Amino acid sequence: MSPIFKTTVSFLLIFAVLAGPFATIKSNAQTSSVPKIEFEKYVLPNGLQVILHVDRKLPVVHVNQWFYVGSANERAGRSGFAHLFEHMMFQGSKNANKEYFEYVETAGANLLEGGVNGTTNQDRTNYFATVPSGNLENLLWIEADRLATLPDALDKAKLDNQKMVVRNERRQGLENTPYGRSFKLMLENLFPRGHPYHTDVIGVHEDLNAANVDDVNDFFRQYYTPNNLSLTISGDFDPAEAKRLVEKYFGTIPPGPALDRPAKSTVTLNGEKIVNASDRVPQERTYFAWHSPAYFDAGDAELSLAASVLTNGLSARLNKALLYDQQLASNVVVFQSGQPLSGFFPMWVTARP
Repeated sequence: MSPIFKTTVSFLLIFAVLAGPFATIKSNAQTSSVPKIEFEKYVLPNGLQVILHVDRKLPVVHVNQWFYVGSANERAGRSGFAHLFEHMMFQGSKNANKEYFEYVETAGANLLEGGVNGTTNQDRTNYFATVPSGNLENLLWIEADRLATLPDALDKAKLDNQKMVVRNERRQGLENTPYGRSFKLMLENLFPRGHPYHTDVIGVHEDLNAANVDDVNDFFRQYYTPNNLSLTISGDFDPAEAKRLVEKYFGTIPPGPALDRPAKSTVTLNGEKIVNASDRVPQERTYFAWHSPAYFDAGDAELSLAASVLTNGLSARLNKALLYDQQLASNVVVFQSGQPLSGFFPMWVTARP
């Protein structure tokens, strides 16, 4: 049996110390050469938000659906449900009754190159696909059909299959991966119990296994509605034709209930908090995490810039000091994670062998 090494996880509320020097970084709007991205945004009567961006460099079109629901919206006893539901959205709908990937691959999406997929985080779930421009209508029909009719095609066999898939994802990504528990520990210790960010997105086995078809249908009716969706079309297409197609396929879908969003709140720690975790890992690793601004709040952009200064490139400050000059570490990672309700600024350092 291989030896058990200790990985140390640290949480420090010294954000003010970190942020102070960086808060003076400013951009000069008069001399900035930031490119302007042209887009059109409008809202259908059923509440669907539509964003159109024309880019004719390649004869392809990209459709991205952004539902404002994630693990922050889950109820007690159903952790991991938002991500589980993401999987259910690929199981087929009433009229597009085969697996979703079969349809979009036929429409020209490249599955191997990441041209179609879905992702879930604490605040949103999104679905995207890129197809040749001539197949925009086909893709919009598929997307609208699963938004309008998904419950008609759901059954226990499909749900049980995807529960098993998600539970295996948890085993692979969290339980059987070196350092896999780090983010779970970080969230649990940075955010108090009951906070929307206290739990990780993947959930726990007991909650996933307890999910039933009624839970799926209730979740769908509450959150998968036109008024909780931003639909973005980007690429080589005619805007007038895209508007006609969006109205044709999405415009008749009725809106869902008005939704209350989790409230933004300031979270603090009462002093330094240190957690020690032992695991079978090749080298010890130390994690630090500070509370930080929510995205687009004052300090969010500055901390993203600070993270780049610290670790982006061979000559970045921490890379140079820890990896090359002192040769204490084998890697250093820093980034700003600004999110809608709050943010955190994690850093981890892996010791050299």
